[in-house]
Amino acid sequence: MASAVVTTVSVGSIASCHALSGFGASSKPSAVNFNATKGFKGFSGLKAASSINIETEESFLGNKSTFALHESFSPKLEARQRTTNHLQPYASTFKVAVLGAAGGIGQPLALLIKMSPLVSALHLYDIANVKGVAADLSHCNTPSQVLDFTGPAELANCLKEVDVVVIPAGVPRKPGMTRDDLFNINANIVKTLIEAVADNCPDALIHIISNPVNSTVPIAAEVLKQKGVYNPKKLFGVSTLDVVRANTFVAQKKGLKLIDVDVPVVGGHAGITILPLLSKTRPSTTFTDKEVEELTARIQNAGTEVVEAKAGAGSATLSMAYAAARFVESSLRALDGDADVYECSFIQSDLNELPFFASRVKLGKEGVEDVISADLQGLTEFEEKALEALKPELRASIEKGVAFVHKQPATSGSA
Repeated sequence: MASAVVTTVSVGSIASCHALSGFGASSKPSAVNFNATKGFKGFSGLKAASSINIETEESFLGNKSTFALHESFSPKLEARQRTTNHLQPYASTFKVAVLGAAGGIGQPLALLIKMSPLVSALHLYDIANVKGVAADLSHCNTPSQVLDFTGPAELANCLKEVDVVVIPAGVPRKPGMTRDDLFNINANIVKTLIEAVADNCPDALIHIISNPVNSTVPIAAEVLKQKGVYNPKKLFGVSTLDVVRANTFVAQKKGLKLIDVDVPVVGGHAGITILPLLSKTRPSTTFTDKEVEELTARIQNAGTEVVEAKAGAGSATLSMAYAAARFVESSLRALDGDADVYECSFIQSDLNELPFFASRVKLGKEGVEDVISADLQGLTEFEEKALEALKPELRASIEKGVAFVHKQPATSGSA
């Protein structure tokens, strides 16, 4: 992985993709052999701008993405200028399917994935209204081909030969609704979709976004076990948004440059099961007890913050799409052979007595390559107590997901 660098592509007065590829070289977990000249990669956000400005080295979408954005936004720039930026076209090779692509998360997520030069084909599936989304996205002059698939009859074709499956399908939270309130509806949706994944692309990396993730990931695991194709290294609960929020809130609170901040978040992906390890923040940062309590509570309740702000009009769709796109891109870079790709994710784990647990993992060509245990060493008293406090709730959510599958009849054949 290249050294941590920044790319800015700005067009007119609309927006700029201001992105970084790393959190900078800083202290690393002692259990892992890191190259000190390399950093964790990730998205860093959008900001307004009033001119075309290309400061190259790497984009938020990976090593060669700036070339694609460069070509899209300023196709008439002279070849000499492009050569100066040391950018070459990327031979995109991976197929990605988004299941639930017409929804509030699915649409912006599909757009962000469409921007990736690592994607050769983008398959969009939903039960309705996906043709228009695909037609719209297909006009974007980035390399990937966009195909639409509507309804259960077309789901199998959507999944054929796919490398990564992303599942944001399901109903969103509404005011007063907990993630657990979503369970019965979204549990059935995830079960049906995972059955189709098992039948048509069992070797794909599977990214679960549908809430409650603490239950839907165990549901997916049990379905895959029933189908005889479960590979725990390839099943992920996307908890990246908790990291994105933690980084943002800490940077704001402490006046840090956001591109330098990295806060590991462990546990689960709901309420008190979300545990930001502020003591492990990079760069090393000092927090008062009050700051720790306030930041932890805000990170844990950030989803509710958005639901209430939207006043019944939806949940955290845009930030979730952004975080999910970051995780997709990290997975694609790992599949492509990048040896330094790390993200936090909710996976089958043996870090403690819980069968599933979110922690930082190293991604590789076969999925999870390593689980970073060092983040859980040397915790503060506050973090130790919070870790113990989250376990009963997380365990109950996991067991609820497992029990749901075993109460349902197994389905043979694609959905």
